Amino acid sequence: MKSSQFFGKIDNLLKTHQKVEFNVSREELIFHAVTRGKALITVTGTLATWTPVESTGRSPKDTLIVKRPESETKIDWTSPACNPCTPETFEMLLDDAIEFLSKKQSFYVTDRALGADPAYALPCRTITDRSLVALFTDNMFRPMPKDIGKSMFADKGFTILAVPYNKLDPAKYVGRLRKLPSGKTTDMAIVMDFDNRIGIVIGSAYLGTVKKMMFTVMNYYLPDANILPLHCSANEGPKGDCALLLGLSGTGKTTLSADPERALLGDDEHGWDEHGIANFENGCYAKLINLNREKEPDIYNAVFHQAHHLKHGAIIENTMVFPDGTFDLFDGRLTENSRAGFPLSFLPHVKDSATSGHPTTILFLTADANGVLPPVAKLNKEQAMLWYLMGYTSKLAGTETGVKDPETTFSRFFGEPFFPRNPNDYINLFGEKLEKHHVRVYLVNTGWSGGPVGKGKRMDITVTRRLVSAALSEELGTVEYREDPLFHFSVPVTCPGVDPNILNPQNTWEDKEAFHYRAEKLAEEFSRHFDRAYGLRSINPAVVKQCPGK
Repeated sequence: MKSSQFFGKIDNLLKTHQKVEFNVSREELIFHAVTRGKALITVTGTLATWTPVESTGRSPKDTLIVKRPESETKIDWTSPACNPCTPETFEMLLDDAIEFLSKKQSFYVTDRALGADPAYALPCRTITDRSLVALFTDNMFRPMPKDIGKSMFADKGFTILAVPYNKLDPAKYVGRLRKLPSGKTTDMAIVMDFDNRIGIVIGSAYLGTVKKMMFTVMNYYLPDANILPLHCSANEGPKGDCALLLGLSGTGKTTLSADPERALLGDDEHGWDEHGIANFENGCYAKLINLNREKEPDIYNAVFHQAHHLKHGAIIENTMVFPDGTFDLFDGRLTENSRAGFPLSFLPHVKDSATSGHPTTILFLTADANGVLPPVAKLNKEQAMLWYLMGYTSKLAGTETGVKDPETTFSRFFGEPFFPRNPNDYINLFGEKLEKHHVRVYLVNTGWSGGPVGKGKRMDITVTRRLVSAALSEELGTVEYREDPLFHFSVPVTCPGVDPNILNPQNTWEDKEAFHYRAEKLAEEFSRHFDRAYGLRSINPAVVKQCPGK
C-alpha cells in the first residue's frame, strides 16, 4: 500500500469522526487532563501522572522500523536497536490504531514541528486520544514556523497515531510481533515507517516514547541533506561561541550545560548544518529521581515554581506524590526513571532562537567507573571520531539486577537506540564537520578517580566545572600535554585552578599495579567491542588505529 492510501484512511478518520479537537489551546489541554482524571495537580501547580509498570520507560524490543526496499539499505539492521517490521504488519497496526481512535468519544490533533532552523523544520502531526500526550507535544515540540513553506520538509511532514492505553490482540500478531518470556505475543508496538512518514504508538503510555520516536525520525532523514543530528546539549557564550556536550544518562550533560554564564539552546537533541547548530525541540524532559534543589535549582524551579497551573503545564511522570499534593523526588519505588516535561522557556539563561553558529568546542562526557581515565583529555579528529563511534560510559552496580561490578557500556554516538542508519553515515559526516570548522574536542571524565567505584571517589563537580570552563575558554589550548600510550589521547599536564596531580589518574591510585591492570582491562574491552560491532565494516583505518587496545 502506498502513502496516499495510508493517509486516505487517516483523512477519512479525521473527516468522519464526530469530535476531533484540532490544536486546542494549552490551557484547555491542561483543563481536560485534570477534569477527565488523567492528571492531578500538585501543591506547586505541576501536573502529576502515572503510567502502568510496563510503561515507565521506553520499550526498545517493541520499537520497530518498517523494512521497505526504498530505505532498507540505509538502516543498520545489525544494531539491536533496529528491529524490522514487515509492511503487512505495519498495515495491520495502522488499521488497529485507526479503529481504536474511531471508537473514542473524542481525540486530539496537534500540529507542531521539529527543528529551530526553518530550513529543515519537520512538520509533525500527532493524533491521540490523550490530552496529556497532546500537551506533551505542546511542551516538547516547536510551534509551526510561519515560513514552513521554505523548509525542505514543507510537504513531507510526519504523522503519529498514539493510543497509549489501548492494547493489541496478541493472538492476531503471533509470529509478527515479539514473543514475551511467558510465551505470549506482546500487546504493545511502537513502529516507524520512514518511507510513508507515519509512526504508530499502541500500548506504551511512557510520554518519552513520542519524543524519542521523532528524534529517531530526524536522525534518519537529516544525513541525506548533509545535516548531522546529535544527542547532546548545547549552549552559547557571551561572545557567541557555541559548545556541545554529548553524554549518556548519568554523565552530567544537563548539569554541566546549565551555566549561568552561557545561554542554553537545548539539553538533548540538535542538528548541525551548513549554518551551525539548531535545537530540534521546544522543551526539556528531565530526570527527577534524586533531583537536588540546591545543585540543580534551574530545573527544580522550572518544574515546581511556575505560576497558576492553567498556564503551567509541566508534567511530572511516575513521581511519588502523596494525597495532599506534596511529592518526594528521592523515592524510587515507582521507578528510577521519573521524569518532568516542560517548555524550555521555563528555564533562565535560554536563547530564544535555539540556534547558534558552528561549535568551537565539543565535550564528550563519560562516567568512567573504572577510575582510569583522566578528568580531561584532548582528542584529535580521528580520536574524536573513534570516541564518538564508541560512546563509552559505565553501568554502575545497582542500576540493574545482577550488576555487582561496574560494567563497560558502549552506545554509539552517545545514543545508539535513536540512530538507525549505517554508522558511517554519521561518523564520516561528523569528521568532515570537525575538520571544516576546526572544532576542539575534549573527553571529560565525570566518573571516578583514585580507584573504581567502591574504592575511589566521584570526580568533584567543582573540579569538573573548572576543567569545562578551561576547555571552553581555550585555557587548555596553551598548556603542555603528554600522550597516553594506552588510550592514545593527549592529557594536559597542568590546568589553571586545578591540582596537577589529579590530571594524571595514576597519581590518584595508591596501588599503581592495580591501576595498570584496570586500565589495560578497559582498553581490551574497547578493542573487543570494536571488533564485534565494526570489525566487518569499512571504518576509516586512521580511526581504527585510535581504538584503545589496538
